[in-house]
Amino acid sequence: MIHWMSETTCTAFNLGQIPSPTLPEVVFVGRSNVGKSTLVNALLNRLNKKIAYVSSKPGKTRSLNFYKISAAGETSGGRRFFIVDVPGYGYAARSRDERAGWWRLVDGYFHSARDISFIVHLIDFRHGPQPGDRELTAWMDGLDMPRLVVFTKGDKVPRGRAKLLYQRYVGEGLVSALPPIVTSGKNDAAAEELREAIPRIMDGLQG
Repeated sequence: MIHWMSETTCTAFNLGQIPSPTLPEVVFVGRSNVGKSTLVNALLNRLNKKIAYVSSKPGKTRSLNFYKISAAGETSGGRRFFIVDVPGYGYAARSRDERAGWWRLVDGYFHSARDISFIVHLIDFRHGPQPGDRELTAWMDGLDMPRLVVFTKGDKVPRGRAKLLYQRYVGEGLVSALPPIVTSGKNDAAAEELREAIPRIMDGLQG
């Protein structure tokens, strides 16, 4: 079992507020309301005392949030890195200027001199890849950045239908460093699988 000790180190609303790179970074991206902050809280064991802000209104998170992770466990090797929570993309209620601001902030972050290990691309398991997800995929292809696909809100899908949906989505040719992981936003077996997968992918990329 892997345990993560975490702390919030920075919240950046513009490129000038982004901290200097000191450790490898694993970046979580996804459409608005995909459950990104909920999953981050589950990974960081902060379900009761939340560290990542969760809103009932999609598109609420407007900043890059940096969480320093110290991983302990048999497979982690005492690894230290950052989880970077990126604002959700594609919320229709945002103005054109706000959406353009998203691209400036996120694209500027990715094109700065940082040690980004890989991207965790979150996709709502209920709906599968949507047009916004495909746009994000094309953008990541342009970055030539390794990625891991993680499905969120798996607990919202009946168990009998989940296997069929998983096979369909994977059959659509999703690019992922490991077989996609289905999560529920809880500190459960799926969260533990993801905590184990992240250091393993980092080790593989360095090997």
